[in-house]
Amino acid sequence: MARLTLTTFVTLDGVMQAPGSPEEDRAGGFPHGGWLAPFLDADTDRFVDEVFERPQAFLLGRRTYEIYASYWPGVTDPADGVAAKLNGLPKYVATHTLTDPRWANTTLLGGDVPAEVARLKEHLDGDGELQIHGSGALARTLMGHGLIDEYHLVVAPVALGAGIRLFPEGGPPTAFALTASRITASGAALLSYRPAEPAAFGGFSRS
Repeated sequence: MARLTLTTFVTLDGVMQAPGSPEEDRAGGFPHGGWLAPFLDADTDRFVDEVFERPQAFLLGRRTYEIYASYWPGVTDPADGVAAKLNGLPKYVATHTLTDPRWANTTLLGGDVPAEVARLKEHLDGDGELQIHGSGALARTLMGHGLIDEYHLVVAPVALGAGIRLFPEGGPPTAFALTASRITASGAALLSYRPAEPAAFGGFSRS
């Protein structure tokens, strides 16, 4: 069985909306798009390159897919490892609205998306990763079904106070095990976690 991993950028207060540019996603009147730019450096580039060494296939939400499809097919430099993987490997898109994808190696997933993703994990080679990038709505749906095996987070040292967050209100309380961590020169935290168990609760006591 392939591992399903999520790689995304988040703020200190958990916002993942529109890290890349002001116009990326203005849903809800979000005015802070492009918040990641001041924290990009050689360390974050290296982290992203490492992530893109591992995929066997990609799983994307429709919005993220359309953003990627508008850019990456035009990047044809064979030395660009990210472009080579995105253009060459299979891409699965969770959508009920997209009907005519033009990016090569694209398959549409409709119907019961969690069930289709579970079958896809079973079908793919167990040595590879099925990678989600961004795709917040899809990620939150799959979290609720326990389908994400590992989270790779670039946590930028900024709080926005508004925007769509990675973890949904009302999601299952979950404890995570830290599997890797480092800090970039710009102060971003590169963190990898695996869901470990249901969250435990207790109280403080004095001896």
